[in-house]
Amino acid sequence: MVTKIHRSVRIFTAKQTKLIKPFFKNKYKPTPIGVLTEFFGEAESWRDVEDKLEPLIELIRLIRPAQTKKATTVDLQRIITFLKENYACKKQFSIYLKEILKDVKFNKILSDAAILQDVDFLFEVKKRIFAKFLPYQPQKDTLEYILNQVFYLANDGIWVRKIPQEQLEELYKLLKFKSIYDSVAPYSVLSEVLVSMHLITQRISGRAMETDVIKMVPEFDDFESPFSAFEKELFQMEDYVRSSEKHFITPDNLSYSQLMVLHKQCEEFVDRAFHNSSKYGISLRVNQNLLKIRQQLERLKFLIPLLIVGKESDKKNNGIILALRLIKFNCYKNNVRKFIAESTQLISYEITQHTAKTGEQYITESRKEYFKMFRTALGGGLIVGILCIIKVLLSKADTSFFGHAFLYSMNYAFGFIAIYLLGFTLATKQPAMTAAALIKALQKGVVKQGKEAEKYEAFAILFARVFRSQFIAFVGNVIMAFPVSLLGIWLIDYAFQYNIAATKWETLLIDISPIHSPAIFHAAIAGVFLFLSGIISGSVANRDKHNQVFFRITEHPILKRSLGKTRTLKLAQLYEKKGAGIISNFWFGVFMGSTASVGLFLGLNLDIRHITFASGNLALGLYGANYQVSESMLFWGIFGIGVIGVVNFIVSFSLSLGLALRSRAISLFELRFIAASIWNHFKHRPISFFFPTENKKKSDVIVNYLTSEGKGE
Repeated sequence: MVTKIHRSVRIFTAKQTKLIKPFFKNKYKPTPIGVLTEFFGEAESWRDVEDKLEPLIELIRLIRPAQTKKATTVDLQRIITFLKENYACKKQFSIYLKEILKDVKFNKILSDAAILQDVDFLFEVKKRIFAKFLPYQPQKDTLEYILNQVFYLANDGIWVRKIPQEQLEELYKLLKFKSIYDSVAPYSVLSEVLVSMHLITQRISGRAMETDVIKMVPEFDDFESPFSAFEKELFQMEDYVRSSEKHFITPDNLSYSQLMVLHKQCEEFVDRAFHNSSKYGISLRVNQNLLKIRQQLERLKFLIPLLIVGKESDKKNNGIILALRLIKFNCYKNNVRKFIAESTQLISYEITQHTAKTGEQYITESRKEYFKMFRTALGGGLIVGILCIIKVLLSKADTSFFGHAFLYSMNYAFGFIAIYLLGFTLATKQPAMTAAALIKALQKGVVKQGKEAEKYEAFAILFARVFRSQFIAFVGNVIMAFPVSLLGIWLIDYAFQYNIAATKWETLLIDISPIHSPAIFHAAIAGVFLFLSGIISGSVANRDKHNQVFFRITEHPILKRSLGKTRTLKLAQLYEKKGAGIISNFWFGVFMGSTASVGLFLGLNLDIRHITFASGNLALGLYGANYQVSESMLFWGIFGIGVIGVVNFIVSFSLSLGLALRSRAISLFELRFIAASIWNHFKHRPISFFFPTENKKKSDVIVNYLTSEGKGE
């Protein structure tokens, strides 16, 4: 009777303490030792708790470090010492853990957690984001439910791995956990491992046989699928483990060696498929299929060694490793950032690979190439000057927001396509291309022992070439767009006695002033569109390669019959060479032409500012005002052209550089060395950033240094 009263008072006191804690945080600060004493002491309070997981949740909450990533180790020595000195508490804690873990299912964590569940990229992203806010809760008889309740933070998988191995082994021994090899009965640990392996293998075999996946690896067409052979071998090993008295195999087992050889062949199949993406292209769906197969093979690579026991200590170590990995897999199952990074890396690599090849032609080396860029930029400025006049005329059309968006978009789109097909240059269109070319060069640079600084120095020289190429493109565009626009508006006025900018001159001038309008913000929007146009170009080229568009056009029966084989082949070659660029320029025009109308529809101040168009608009504004503008307005208009050009370049180049770095798995940390090298080069040779000054012989050495490794591709 006294014991019951004592237990009731103790439980009541615990509840009252929880209510008092917020007011006396320092005085009643809970500790892991206090939780163990409270729930697993002589009173055995854990048996009276309604939610059996509450003691474990509270204990882990107190063990969890405040700053997970900064913690070097998570020390459990005080808990271990306490359990050693308190036999009753240790015994009850051991009973408690075994009771809540008894017969729990966890094969789905091993087969599903942290592995792609759907090849639909957007669906998977939405599912993971939704799970971040409202996590999926499985049945209560599963280990996944327990881990969701106890290790519910994404960082829990990090700090658990920082617990010293010797402390984990000591806890394993103290709490008297059984070996995972004691039984293969249903829901036993080993049985769940075998079930998950069986399930993963069947999924891999089916997915690897899909037509789109097989198409990526024609080298394996004449051979038996390594996945089928692996599946057969693994099932034989599973049967052996289940029927054996030991329920494990030794490292010298021939079946194990054969299984790992087949596993290696399966990995080579996936690696070859990814490698062939440069030859055949790759779609996002195929990329997701291959990525899922790779993740499942990696999971099997972890699970198979759990069946191997070389010495007695391996039984304990394998059990600890399995427990830690289960926590890690469950914590990372809804990781959105890692999923997006893995899913898009190869696609972005193929896109930037195409833009890098395109961008190499925009990096001038000699004076001859430099002035050729200037001449093509003059051609681009000529067309832009005409586009500026057409846009002012279109603005007078009496139509809706959508009508103006359509008219402006078509004006820009066909103008940009004309610039592309005529071989002219539009300033700021190249940074998205040249950034990828720079990173490709950095990646391919040959770095000898102790020559790391030499690589960055060579990169800085190459960057100087890129910068001066863009500078002369700016100059060519600007100095041609201005007189062409001025001449055009004068001819219209002379022929029709109508000044088309008479009512718009003030708007045209104010819009390019960085202090009288959000011109810098609008220039940044244009920079984003310049970046997107490069992405579209590479994406279309990759898609066409994967869908074999060239071959389809060449062998099109109707085209061959109506045009003939020779003309059909020429059409296919023309599309292969120019198709991606035409589509990219068309959409760039649509983005540029529709932004202002979309902004009006949404009630937002959205628009675009491009350096070349700003130059043409300055000419139109001056003529519209009959040259009667203040010195201040003229100054800010001219200054605004330069600012707009710089912002266009910085935004498009930065976005493209970031994508190119990530696609090639180059750390952003490396940018600090690149920036320092560029700055040092600028201090020593500033003229080289605006005019070609390098010695020809030295220049050739740099080109070979940075690009020789890529010639074989």
